[in-house]
Amino acid sequence: MSVIRDSELESLLAGLHARSDAQAAAMRSFLDASRTNEAQPPAAKEAKAFLSDKLVALDSDKAEFCYQICRANNARRIVEIGTSYGVSTLYLAAAVRDNVHASGGDGVVIGTEYEANKASAARAHFEQAGLSRYIDLREGDLRQTLRQIDGPVDFMLVDIWITMARPALELVAPHLRSGAIVISDNTERHRDEYADYFAFLEANGFRTMTLPFDGGLELSVRCQ
Repeated sequence: MSVIRDSELESLLAGLHARSDAQAAAMRSFLDASRTNEAQPPAAKEAKAFLSDKLVALDSDKAEFCYQICRANNARRIVEIGTSYGVSTLYLAAAVRDNVHASGGDGVVIGTEYEANKASAARAHFEQAGLSRYIDLREGDLRQTLRQIDGPVDFMLVDIWITMARPALELVAPHLRSGAIVISDNTERHRDEYADYFAFLEANGFRTMTLPFDGGLELSVRCQ
């Protein structure tokens, strides 16, 4: 049993993680080839076609950790960068739901996804899980979809192409309350590529540490 304690949601998540895990080797090969063959990177059309059916889901242990953190700080407004098929979104929305059930009020997970087919699939998963009411999925370029965020943000998950990590954080940072938590994936595995992201954290009042999950999971706290 996972920390979610919701058998129907756990069953859905298990199936989605199984699909994502089955795609992991192909994803790693594609990304490694892209990085090592900078002279001839894959064309945008080729990359889009390859990734169109890939879940790119956050590992289940990392997603459960995010759920626990969101429960611990009673998160009510969460921003997720890179929804894809909505796997990690389900964990975040479950945390919001459980916080609302425990102490009243309301809450929302603001997600953003560029690919229309992935956004459609994610919405179907949200409906299947009965969590749609807690999710505001915005479709399009995050530099546009995240321009409007009403109210303070308690938690942010960054699981997207690394080149977009800093631009996303720059947009959301003005809304992060003091004590808000930001989680970013694979910061140990791709340390150099995250240089601009770390520079922003350092310059804007965050305390950060890399947790020993596979590939590294960055936990940053807004201290100003």
